[in-house]
Amino acid sequence: VQLQASGGGLVEVGNSLGLSCVASRSIDVYAMAWFRQAPGKQREFVAVINFSGEYTNYAGSVQGRFTISRDNAKKTVYLQMSSLNREDTAVYYCAANKWGASSDQDTQYHYWGQGTLVTVSS
Repeated sequence: VQLQASGGGLVEVGNSLGLSCVASRSIDVYAMAWFRQAPGKQREFVAVINFSGEYTNYAGSVQGRFTISRDNAKKTVYLQMSSLNREDTAVYYCAANKWGASSDQDTQYHYWGQGTLVTVSS
């Protein structure tokens, strides 16, 4: 499956931004996640959602500010980000685990989008 992430851009501190990730085919049984990589840093887990959307998990740094959701009919996963700060500046990647495992480890994901850049400025 191919994943296409979009929605990145330049946003001011404290504002909100929404990302989307559209899949080329059905993701009904896949766990879907967002990761990010800031300049000079390793890629890190942001959020994951299970196949049905009933389970979600977040990194501590985004808990309460970011919301992951999905619409399987549209083959799309979303990441709504609010109260953005400069530390959220990164390239954001969506990823899919074909076995439905809702992992926070990037090595567990089989498919990756190309990334979308989010820049938070003060």
